[in-house]
Amino acid sequence: MENTQNPPAEIDTDAFVVRRTIRIAAPREKVWRTVTEPELVSQWFGRITLEGTGAGAVGTIGWPGERRVPIRVETFVPSTEVSYRWCNEEGPLSETVDDERATVFTFTLEDAPGGTQLTVVETGFGGTSDPQQMMADHRGGWDAELDKLVALLERGA
Repeated sequence: MENTQNPPAEIDTDAFVVRRTIRIAAPREKVWRTVTEPELVSQWFGRITLEGTGAGAVGTIGWPGERRVPIRVETFVPSTEVSYRWCNEEGPLSETVDDERATVFTFTLEDAPGGTQLTVVETGFGGTSDPQQMMADHRGGWDAELDKLVALLERGA
């Protein structure tokens, strides 16, 4: 993967949070579309399908060779913030988001010199079966996936 020159994700073990802030040399509207429109999200993250739009939309997300997990849009503030609640614990999954075992990841977008600053904060790991392992896995995931996002947007796709 390309080196985006962005710092890696960090874990706050006391708060059960994973956070990463990156800069993208692309306009905020373009970044917004790429983190909210399923066909664009699927180009850099997992393959996502949603029924409906905005807060309350529900669907699934998955990666090749892995199971699809339920996902729900929690907040939707155009061009500024979107959050998704998803269930990706090991073990049996319900067909809908299990709020007890779910984590929530929030993308916050801000204008930055030469482009956009995007911060992802994932919370709720305290309710998972193995918080430390899940946070470590998701930290690595956010590093890899957000690097793909930067590469996609900065090459003009």
